[in-house]
Amino acid sequence: MSIEAKIQELNLELPEAPKPGGVYNPVVQVDDTLYVSGHGPLRPDGSMHTGRVGDEITEEQGVEAARAVGLTMLATLKQYLGDLDRIDRFVKVLGMVNAAPDFKHHPQVINGFSNLMVDIFGENGRAARSAVGMGSLPGNISVEVEAIVLLKKEVRPSL
Repeated sequence: MSIEAKIQELNLELPEAPKPGGVYNPVVQVDDTLYVSGHGPLRPDGSMHTGRVGDEITEEQGVEAARAVGLTMLATLKQYLGDLDRIDRFVKVLGMVNAAPDFKHHPQVINGFSNLMVDIFGENGRAARSAVGMGSLPGNISVEVEAIVLLKKEVRPSL
C-alpha cells in the first residue's frame, strides 16, 4: 500500500505545505538524507495550535498538536519529493514542547508525532528521538519538531 493510500485509510488529510517563516530551507538534501527544518502544528484552517502545555493547554491537547506537526511535516516532504513513497525511514527526531516550568511529560507529548509516523510508515517511522521542554516557541506554538529522513536508494538501470 502506498503511503498516500495509508494516509487516506487512516482518514487523515495533509494540510498545505507551509512557506518558510524566515531565512531557511524547509528541507536540505545531502545524498539520500533529508534534513527537515522545525515544523509547527498547522491546523486544516491554516491556524496553529498555540499555548504552553501544562499551563494554557492540556497534555492531551499537546499530543494532538504534535500529531498535527507530523501531518504538516509530511505535507512539506510531499511537496519536496513529489511522492512520499520515496521515504525509506525516519532516522532522528527532535521534539520541542512549549512547556510550563513544572511540566514533565515531554516524551508523551511528542508521542503524538511518533505514533503518527509509526501508523503511516510502520517500524520505519520509529526514529531515534529527543523530546525536550522549551520556555517558549515562535508564535507561542505548542510543539515544534525537526527530523532527519532517509530516502530509498534509487535503482538505476544499467546500460
